[in-house]
Amino acid sequence: MNDAGPSPSFDFEVQTLIVGAGAAGLTAALAAHQAGQEVLVIEADAVPSGSTALSAGLIPAAGTRFQQAAGIDDNPALFATDIQRKAKQENEQALVDAMAQNSARVIEWLADKHGLPFSLVTDFDYPGHTRRRMHGLPSRSGRELIDRLREAAENAGIDIVCNRRATAVHTQANRVKGLSVQAPDGVESITCQRLILACNGFGGNREMVARHMPQIESAVWFGHDGNRGEAVAWAKALGLETRHLGAFQGHGNVAHPHGILITWAVIMEGGVQINTAGQRFWNEAQGYSEAARAVLAQQGGVAWTVFDTRIAAIARQFEDFKQAEAAGAIRIAQDIAALAEATGVPETSLRITLSDIPQDGTDTFGRKFGATALHPPYAAVKVTGALFHTQGGIAVDPLTARARLSSGGLMENLHATGGAACGVSGTGDSGYLSGNGLLSAITLGWLAGSMSN
Repeated sequence: MNDAGPSPSFDFEVQTLIVGAGAAGLTAALAAHQAGQEVLVIEADAVPSGSTALSAGLIPAAGTRFQQAAGIDDNPALFATDIQRKAKQENEQALVDAMAQNSARVIEWLADKHGLPFSLVTDFDYPGHTRRRMHGLPSRSGRELIDRLREAAENAGIDIVCNRRATAVHTQANRVKGLSVQAPDGVESITCQRLILACNGFGGNREMVARHMPQIESAVWFGHDGNRGEAVAWAKALGLETRHLGAFQGHGNVAHPHGILITWAVIMEGGVQINTAGQRFWNEAQGYSEAARAVLAQQGGVAWTVFDTRIAAIARQFEDFKQAEAAGAIRIAQDIAALAEATGVPETSLRITLSDIPQDGTDTFGRKFGATALHPPYAAVKVTGALFHTQGGIAVDPLTARARLSSGGLMENLHATGGAACGVSGTGDSGYLSGNGLLSAITLGWLAGSMSN
């Protein structure tokens, strides 16, 4: 099971080698270092970034002290139920349970041991979560999350070597021997006692997207271009099991043409989406992942997200939203006539659409609205649908994050986490529960890093 012919003469050796310096890889590195292992992280980019930096940086966790301080009663069993309900019970239950049960432990460990200043999002709900359990850093941005994790790794003395892309995995029997790595000045070969694949998914590989998820192949790719699918290719060559390669996280609220993520809080607090004819077209409360296909199905593949300045004040806690305002993506209108002019949709249709939104009731799409109705001044942003991240990948053991073999059993010293591993979002896009990507990254990363050889 060697994907690149005879193993090379290795240039140097390390105990634990990690591919990818995103949230998954850096969490794994911190856990492995704490377990007393020598760790090396290689990263293809010039600086750690990846899909983590493009996210809102929010991580769901159940039963944390942050929730308890806010008076929120939550537990891993309830969290696991929410994950499975959203995914229509398509996930492996043991994997869901492992992530839910370890989520609070990892969040509090990152806060206490490594100084990440997490706080709980308490002013709005995310679709599918029956408790408020999203934890984020002050800016509510993935950029801050990756920077804080990198700082923690550097403070721990962990080596992170950038501009190194892994090109081949070398094995013997059911063990990894090492990697071939493309460096700026040539190919390097690294042998290791164990390997953790924390590289990303395959959303940047258009051929793989078209093959596994054709329903989203025309969407804007909003993820990191380094998502080329190497982990899936290696899995095939090494006889590893893969699952749910058609699963993905979409997002139907990306400002167009600015390319800035607009938080789904603008929807969950009472906003709606309308097409260019000024009409609503679906139940927006279902979730932002399935929103991508809903928006792309509209004329021109675009829609307008309409909310008001009360909601904008809530959304302003997110750095992305403030950037969208600074870029002029958010239009403010004093009344419906001005809103119609700002969006270019028919005023008559817009008036009917907004008047049909029930106050403290359920609409014809089955969406339940609260007691606070939209009121002027209004706000609107033109959006499109995007592919954010693939959710399928290498099947792993829920207790150790070791890679599973297609023939049965486990690869002895190969782990997968983050985008390299199969997550808990079911088989498509509607199974994605908010925060599933980072949940998988930090919990599987922590499990993989904590394991001994």
